[in-house]
Amino acid sequence: MFICNHCPFVKHLKKDIVKLSNFYVKKGLAVVAISSNSTVTHPQDGPEFMGEEAKLFKYPFPYLYDETQDVAKDFGAVCTPEFFLFRKDGRRPFELVYHGQFDDSRPSNDVRVTGRDLSLAIDCVLSGQPVSSDQKPSIGCSIKWHPKAQL
Repeated sequence: MFICNHCPFVKHLKKDIVKLSNFYVKKGLAVVAISSNSTVTHPQDGPEFMGEEAKLFKYPFPYLYDETQDVAKDFGAVCTPEFFLFRKDGRRPFELVYHGQFDDSRPSNDVRVTGRDLSLAIDCVLSGQPVSSDQKPSIGCSIKWHPKAQL
C-alpha cells in the first residue's frame, strides 16, 4: 500500500489498516507500506516521522520510504492511500490481482470503515479463488512529487 503521515484519507483509515493487516498477516499475507511523498514539500512524510508513526500505531508491517519516487512511478501509484494486492503461485511471477480502495468510507461521509473491498480481494487470494475485476479506484491525497520531477 502507498500511505503517508499527513493525508486525512490515510488518517481516517489508519487504525483499520493496522487491524486488517494484523488479521491477514496471521493468515500468511505479506504486507508492506510505502511513503513516496517528497520531503521537500512534506517533511512530515519522511523517514524520521515515519518511524514515529509506525511505533505509535504499532504497524505490523514494514513502512518504507521511496526517496527517488521510482517505486510509486513503477506501480503507477497516484494517491494515498492506494492498495495493490499480488498473488504468487509457485514459480510463476507475482500477478497484480487487485488495485483499488480500502472501502467506501471517506473522512467526509458517514460510511463506516470496514475494509470490505480490500478484504474481499485478500480472501479470494488466500482461498485460491479469482478476484473480481470490479474494483473501485482509491481516493485520497495525491502523491506529492519532488519539485521539478520528471513524471
